[in-house]
Amino acid sequence: MATVDRWSIRPVSVLGASGTRCLLGFVGFMYYASQYADRQYLFGPDGVLPHRDFTEQIAGTFNLYAWSDSSAWSEILFHAGALAALAVMLGIGGRAGLAVHWALLWSVYQRQPALLDGGDNLAYVVIPMLLLTRCYDRFSLSVGLVDRLKTRLPGAVRAVSTPLHNLGVLAIAAQISLVYVVSGLYKVMGGVWQDGTALFYIMRVPEFELPGVSSLVYGNDWLVYLGTYATVLFMVYFPLGILVPVLRPWTAVMSIGFHISIAVFMGLTGFALTMVACDLVFLSAFLDRALSWVQLVRRRATHQWRATRAGVTAADTAVLPAPEAEGVPR
Repeated sequence: MATVDRWSIRPVSVLGASGTRCLLGFVGFMYYASQYADRQYLFGPDGVLPHRDFTEQIAGTFNLYAWSDSSAWSEILFHAGALAALAVMLGIGGRAGLAVHWALLWSVYQRQPALLDGGDNLAYVVIPMLLLTRCYDRFSLSVGLVDRLKTRLPGAVRAVSTPLHNLGVLAIAAQISLVYVVSGLYKVMGGVWQDGTALFYIMRVPEFELPGVSSLVYGNDWLVYLGTYATVLFMVYFPLGILVPVLRPWTAVMSIGFHISIAVFMGLTGFALTMVACDLVFLSAFLDRALSWVQLVRRRATHQWRATRAGVTAADTAVLPAPEAEGVPR
């Protein structure tokens, strides 16, 4: 009961959820920016996937791009999506802006499925969970406005916001753990993962190869075996590392390092950053301590600079010649 009481009155991982929102907004904006020059070819009604073929593929599924076959409409949606992603990254618009971003992101992703890399599926699921959280409390340009609005809410609404926030954080943690476990178990069933050679074949795929670097890895038998088995073990046992409070930050750091290596070696930047964004909910306590330390160092440095500045000014004043009396020649 004590744990339940704490979860009902004290929000957990506010900093981590805010970081997740900020980074997911950045990933969405990066997607729009990277495709901007080819937006009509990729998402326009007369592009590589014509509007008629697109509407037949989605078969009545919700998609804003299916509402009209006008080029102007696709332009409006694309630019609105980029602005919504930027607003989410900067912390502008609150939950309403986050919901709009989700609808536009879903639509643009489904408009051109050939560009998807797996991170989109996680974004679809995680963003609605973020709507439950207080993910605009930190890293937000509108944090002052959010605080003022909170004070005007009825007491019952403010009371239920904390349990809903914690429920959203728990849902994100469960989702990311499920992604790891399922992926790890699927790998275990593969023959190349069982014999330790999977990394060799993955890093030789031309689309995922980093010239001049990947060969250093798949050319070394020990690195191939170690990387293959370490990947499977880490994924399968990830939830255990998260459940142990002492191991939680180290497990999250290992996961972030793992996905950064995927971004570097395989070029799956969007997927890797989406996974890193979800990992931030496990690092909230560590990030809070780190930010507190940075703020303390900054305050001490500012105080020392002011003290030094004041000392220099006093010393300069002390050595100045006394003002001469009026009317006395130099």
